[in-house]
Amino acid sequence: MGEVGTKGVPRAERERQILDVATDAFGRKGYAAVSIASVAAEAGISKPLVHGYFGTKDGLFAACVRRAGGQLAEAIEEVLARPGDTAAKVEQTLRAVFTVLEPRPYVWNTVFDRTLPPEGEAAEAALAVRARIADQAERGVAEALAAAGSADPLDRAALTEVWVSAVTALVNWWLRHPEQSAEQMVRRSRLLMRTLSTGS
Repeated sequence: MGEVGTKGVPRAERERQILDVATDAFGRKGYAAVSIASVAAEAGISKPLVHGYFGTKDGLFAACVRRAGGQLAEAIEEVLARPGDTAAKVEQTLRAVFTVLEPRPYVWNTVFDRTLPPEGEAAEAALAVRARIADQAERGVAEALAAAGSADPLDRAALTEVWVSAVTALVNWWLRHPEQSAEQMVRRSRLLMRTLSTGS
């Protein structure tokens, strides 16, 4: 049996509730515009309770990013571990990302929040998750380039940046079109990427 939190709600469930609300708030508004008080109000709990669970705003943001980043990285890692050609892995990676994001589409923007302070627990947590995702992207890109006959590290660095930027652009488009399902986003992204690569 889990530890009981406030009003009979298990602690783990209360933490999940706070992290859900906070992740969406950080993703919609950015770190700088979110306060512990606003998260508490939206979650229907007290500000001291949020402080009690996560300490500072930095601590709350770091917890959001570690949870979100872990879910994304685990899903991507499963794809990288599978055999398959480049086109299949691109589609599988997009499906993994969009499936993880579907219940909470603001997760990606929380991880890549540009309003973070340059130092502190929040920045360190975000940088660690971004580094893990960038490493996964670079590994996938290296495999694709090798299949195309390139081992140039500059090609790898450039295409890694293009890939992460493309996923970010697709996620932001999705946020403006929330009626689209994860599977619809996979199909749309596949078509767009195929069009860009073939010009037809």
